[in-house]
Amino acid sequence: MNAPQDLSFLALITNAHLIVQLIMGLLLVVSLMSWTYIFRKAFAIRAARTQTEKFERTFWAGGNLHTLHQSASSSRDQSGALARIFDAGMGEFIKGKQAADKRESQDSGALLDGARRAMRAAFQRELDALDSHLNFLASVGSVSPYVGLLGTVWGIMNAFRGLANVQQATLAAVAPGIAEALIATAIGLFAAIPAVVAYNRYTHDIDRLAIRFESFVEEFSNILQRQSR
Repeated sequence: MNAPQDLSFLALITNAHLIVQLIMGLLLVVSLMSWTYIFRKAFAIRAARTQTEKFERTFWAGGNLHTLHQSASSSRDQSGALARIFDAGMGEFIKGKQAADKRESQDSGALLDGARRAMRAAFQRELDALDSHLNFLASVGSVSPYVGLLGTVWGIMNAFRGLANVQQATLAAVAPGIAEALIATAIGLFAAIPAVVAYNRYTHDIDRLAIRFESFVEEFSNILQRQSR
């Protein structure tokens, strides 16, 4: 009687064709990078949400804007995205007002436009930072299944090619080769599914933060408009 073949997961990987092993290795590396970005992005979005809520409570508490601006400027790295947007707008407004006082002429429209442009630029920088690495997750989610399928096709081709040297083709003879090939598809799905779920979730969270940032820019612009008169 023939000894039963070892069909464990590790044995199937080690016995797979070299090309299939390379594809599996590539998918595992991509999956590891994907999980790294997933966790890093989760912490970054959570921190951005917490810092935004903290700054909104401080801002709408009705404190002095100049004091709040000094506080945001002195701790830009820890203050959060919304605080940096405020800092950019308030800083530009103060510089514009000082320049207007030196000229003894004040154009409220120009002051407001300068502050709004500064906040828009800061808003775009913060949004780009939050969006970083999301394209990688989207690429992993869309490409990994096809890469895994390539390994499966190659493995099945190699398995059937090996049957040419067998006088009697049986399921026991072809099963190990097919199982080895299907592992590549499984690894591809293992890499793709978390990346797709994380991409959709993080895109939704970032869109909600972007809406809050845009609302703040408009509301703060109204406050600056009243102060420029």
